[in-house]
Amino acid sequence: MTQRALDSPGEQPDAVPPASGPLHGLSAAEVAERVARGEVNDVPVRSSRSVAEIVRANVFTRFNLIIGVLWVLVLFVAPVQDSLFGFVIIANTGIGVIQEWRAKKTLDGLAVVGEAKPTVRRDGRAAEVSVSGIVLGDLVELGPGDKVVVDGTVAEADGLEIDESLLTGEADPVIKRPGDPVMSGSFVVAGGGAFTATKVGREAYAAQLAEEASRFTLVQSELRSGISTILKYVTWMMVPTSIGLIVSQLVAKEHGLKESAARTIGGIVPMIPEGLVLLTSVAFAIGVIRLGRKQCLVQELPAIEGLARVDVVCLDKTGTLTEGGMDVTEVRPLNGQDQAYVQRVLAALGASDPRPNASLQAIVDAHPDDGTWKATQTLPFSSARKYSGAAFTEGDGSASAWLLGAPDVLLEADDPALASTGHLNEQGLRVLLLARSRGALDAPDAASGATPAALVVLEQRLRPDAEETLAYFEEERVDAKIISGDNAVSVGAVAQKLGLPGAEHPLDARKLPAGQNEMASEIERNAVFGRVTPQQKRDMVAALQSRGHTVAMTGDGVNDVLALKDADIGVSMGSGSEATRAVAQIVLMNNSFATLPSVVAEGRRVIGNITRVATLFLTKTVYSVLLAILVVCFQVEYPFLPRHLTLLSTLTIGVPAFFLALAPNKERARPHFVHRVMRYSIPSGVIAGAATFATYLLARHHYTGPGQLDAETSAATLTLFLVSMWVLAIIARPYTWWRLALVASMGLCFLVVLVVPALQHFFALKLVGSVMPWTAVAISVVAAAALELAWRLVGRRFRS
Repeated sequence: MTQRALDSPGEQPDAVPPASGPLHGLSAAEVAERVARGEVNDVPVRSSRSVAEIVRANVFTRFNLIIGVLWVLVLFVAPVQDSLFGFVIIANTGIGVIQEWRAKKTLDGLAVVGEAKPTVRRDGRAAEVSVSGIVLGDLVELGPGDKVVVDGTVAEADGLEIDESLLTGEADPVIKRPGDPVMSGSFVVAGGGAFTATKVGREAYAAQLAEEASRFTLVQSELRSGISTILKYVTWMMVPTSIGLIVSQLVAKEHGLKESAARTIGGIVPMIPEGLVLLTSVAFAIGVIRLGRKQCLVQELPAIEGLARVDVVCLDKTGTLTEGGMDVTEVRPLNGQDQAYVQRVLAALGASDPRPNASLQAIVDAHPDDGTWKATQTLPFSSARKYSGAAFTEGDGSASAWLLGAPDVLLEADDPALASTGHLNEQGLRVLLLARSRGALDAPDAASGATPAALVVLEQRLRPDAEETLAYFEEERVDAKIISGDNAVSVGAVAQKLGLPGAEHPLDARKLPAGQNEMASEIERNAVFGRVTPQQKRDMVAALQSRGHTVAMTGDGVNDVLALKDADIGVSMGSGSEATRAVAQIVLMNNSFATLPSVVAEGRRVIGNITRVATLFLTKTVYSVLLAILVVCFQVEYPFLPRHLTLLSTLTIGVPAFFLALAPNKERARPHFVHRVMRYSIPSGVIAGAATFATYLLARHHYTGPGQLDAETSAATLTLFLVSMWVLAIIARPYTWWRLALVASMGLCFLVVLVVPALQHFFALKLVGSVMPWTAVAISVVAAAALELAWRLVGRRFRS
């Protein structure tokens, strides 16, 4: 059947052969009338945020409001160099908006490419339209793997079985006949047919459920929720500390109201980890852009993070480890059957299915039909029963019925025909049995007493990148489990060719225990599973999750949908069924299994690096709060102006954090993000704040006369910079040439500020004498030793 895509509801196909079947669908005039009445499927789309939402999310934040108010105040009471922090925030916000907008363009572009294109029949001709192009009353065709996109009533049914478990929870497929209702969100597991759309747009069942759930989901991740928790803690600390600082500075002012106000603002601003949320958004956004260039559609952004936390990946063999196509290598007649007659049966079986699966398509290609046999009844293939069939009126007028499917399902365990399949399966070949049926095709025991007629041997094409990808998962200590509906021995042979550990001991899933705990133990012990039903795939995912595993599931067929939905991360091939792509969080548009390591790498980069930079930002918050508390307790002026902390923040946090956040990071993601950040940032911030305030107090006793406060500030700034640089040096480990260069360049920039007169004046930094500067260095060395000790103690105490 020739088809082409239509984009608008009213567009009609041209030069397309008439569709088969008695129902012709709507006419062009009827479609136009419905479009004019607004009876179109204007469904809410699963999409990234709009540009307005991106701008709003980056600009109108709690901390931007606080910093904005403080910036306006500084502009009135202090020189322009004390207001630099405001310009930095504007630049940061602009970068965040631009990067998220770029990510949005990437996502939206890939989403259009991967959008489902249902087939509708209009004026007796079939054509693909966009989901939004369906109108009320359209006749929508269905085949295996198709998703029901609107509510309707079945008009044609040919062995049509629909899975409604995603909507109703009912595990068994429902057989549909003409007149039966179908609900949007369900999908076809076997057979085919057509239905008339009765509810479209937001009136459709699935649209009502999905309107909110399908919206942008960036915030739903451990990383983002962890950062929100941190910001909540910061707010609690900041409010009372800021109030105390304001009151104390009004009492302790020694150099005029304006300078005291500027120093008060200088104490409040660094308490805010303003760049942390920005860098997290940018890291996610750049991850989406990088993956988009590799044709990887991330339908839910937390999936980047989630796949990095995965420790078990369940792989469907067909379409994932092997390519979609197959080749018939041999047809072996059994029980004295004639070779030519067997080939005629296979040709007729291939022609009887309008939507053949990969196995049947290989048979169709190898044995074209001459049209002399007429199909009188068909039984579509089902993953649950593992076979298909058809009844025919042969060329001479005689009748026969045939089944084609798994030999070990169609035959008894002691049948001699099974002995021939073992050796073939051990070579990794797929073997189908052609058998003559004795009973009705639609009977529950249709396979009972079937007479073997021939073995059909199919060769599967291994993906060239599969072995390398499995090796990557092994190296990264991610357990790979191959879960397939094929014969276990055959699947094990394919896995052995790919070098999967444990592939030499494949397990037939029919022997798996029913209990979840026992099943989990078997799954953990083995790596290859055959003859797995769709429901078993779902049970296996649940069993692994019950043991605390984070599970990813890959697949491309309709039999993978339930397991993909239940897995922590679902990954679908771009060529997979509509239903599979709809439930997956990640879609590999180029159908390349080798893209998965890139997704894992991006997730690990995001999680590992944000953990690093969050420690930097929170260290600054902790030492800023501690300094404010000490200033209040000792009733002295705050040691810094805003310009000093802007300089320090830029050199020890802002610039380094940007590079560290985007750097490669292969360390495995670990849970408890907030605890891991806090356990390092709190001791680091306390040490930095205590060392800085000690230097400040010593400087207050050392210096006298005009310029005293500037000299005290310069000494304290030197200590804080050196200690903060040591924190940066610890976080930058393990060192590479560029990390060392990054740390060294930040130190060099600060040195330039200290020696260039114009910069000394601009930042009000000038070291006076030699006693206090060297004292500041000595205190910094002691603080650095304390930092090393604290990090080692924390590392030993908390190894997770």
